[in-house]
Amino acid sequence: MEASQFKSDQYVRFCPGCGDHAICMALQKAMAQIGIPPHQVAVISGIGCSSRMPHYLNTYGFNTIHGRGGAIATGVKTSHPELTVWQMSGDGDCLAIGGNHFIHEIRRNVDLNVCMFNNRIYGLTKGQYSPTSAKGFVSKSSPFGTVERPFIPGQLILGAGGTFFARTLDVDMPTTVDCLVAAQQHKGCSIVECLVNCVIFNNGTHQWIADREQRAEHSIVLRHGEKMIFGADKDKGLAVEIDPVTFVPKMIVVAADDPRVLTHDATQPDPTLHRLLALMGQDRFIEVQNSDSQNAPDDLPVALGVIRSVEADTYDQAVSRQIAEVRTRAKARNFDELVESLESWTL
Repeated sequence: MEASQFKSDQYVRFCPGCGDHAICMALQKAMAQIGIPPHQVAVISGIGCSSRMPHYLNTYGFNTIHGRGGAIATGVKTSHPELTVWQMSGDGDCLAIGGNHFIHEIRRNVDLNVCMFNNRIYGLTKGQYSPTSAKGFVSKSSPFGTVERPFIPGQLILGAGGTFFARTLDVDMPTTVDCLVAAQQHKGCSIVECLVNCVIFNNGTHQWIADREQRAEHSIVLRHGEKMIFGADKDKGLAVEIDPVTFVPKMIVVAADDPRVLTHDATQPDPTLHRLLALMGQDRFIEVQNSDSQNAPDDLPVALGVIRSVEADTYDQAVSRQIAEVRTRAKARNFDELVESLESWTL
């Protein structure tokens, strides 16, 4: 199939330079690569810049209300398990007003593909701080700097029992397409955190890893079964070290030829290592930092690619099995038989 088959006839109204353009193109490429016809795909969204996505994809779509995309997407998948269902949401739509729906679709492991666009700002409502904005971040709704600690999406997702978590960057099209394809192929709730730039209200929020000259040193693209090696010269690797006092494991950077360099296993059921990977490099996003600390040489890279992908029973599969089982025992197997089984009289 061709990506053009998934492009709608609507004018794309993202701001020029917005990272959402890249994710939209990556979605069209990924859907074509997956090969599921447009009429078998449904795209559900809440409210926000990213939630315009159903208008720009030539599939079934539903632009719902703020924060409720997960509830509607769950209903669509449960009632029509044959459909491939995508959910589009932003860091505000997904983690603030929609936070309760978000953690429970993960906990239930509904077979959905969720793209969470994270630009660390409310873009559509014109620049208020969001649940992922760094502490001290100055915005229209925090003129003296927000006093809140932000969510780290990966930590929240794994804490809710997530079976699939990937992270990608708007300027890295190949990794984005790979993550989206892997998300659809996973049976369960697949969350892809899409790090995108808001050129109007939070320009450069991911510049530390988005900049082409710095990206190789400050990020690592994880691939299942491959050594965790990164750097412009592929001379660095990741290993785990146990603190001798607290006995707490932590990620460390070692030479690429060090025998301690880890091989990525996205399918490991225990989430301990996946959590360490998801947290790498996130300390710089927790609190606003001064310019002197932006390029600390001992910083861990931000993990991109598929971090976790484990199999588990899905909610929609469980519901379908339960309905089939109940029907085998029920005296009335459909609505007409139910009506006929009830007491009736003629007036």
